[in-house]
Amino acid sequence: MMKKRFLAALVLPMMLAACASNDSNNEQVQTMTNQTDIAAQNWVLTKIDNQVISTETEAPNLQLASDLNANGNAGCNRFFGQAELQDGKLRIEKMGLTMMACQGPGQDMEQVMSKMLMDWSTATVAGDELTLKNASHSLTFSRADAE
Repeated sequence: MMKKRFLAALVLPMMLAACASNDSNNEQVQTMTNQTDIAAQNWVLTKIDNQVISTETEAPNLQLASDLNANGNAGCNRFFGQAELQDGKLRIEKMGLTMMACQGPGQDMEQVMSKMLMDWSTATVAGDELTLKNASHSLTFSRADAE
């Protein structure tokens, strides 16, 4: 019986330290993105659902001005609108799109990207990457020179 108590006394602090360490790592991942993290930047789409994208034309991008005025290329068509950032979530309400016809992967990419941008998505910035996630998809962008 004494050995069990001694073992418990040794193991319990290690378990608590592991939990505390794990919590601090989660805090770093879950830090809230604010306007200064994403504004005045050109973000180029590099991955959809963690799969690297390949394009034969201009890479889709999201350009955000300092006032969160948004524009870019969704895959085939250009888009524009006013982005909103609330509690670490981003969307472009009343987003406008040009109406050029396209087919294949460009059209599929555009549908995913435009839907993600119009709906609230969790925005996370880590280094030079912006990730937008919602229940359906994940978009990963890399920071590029502003146009």
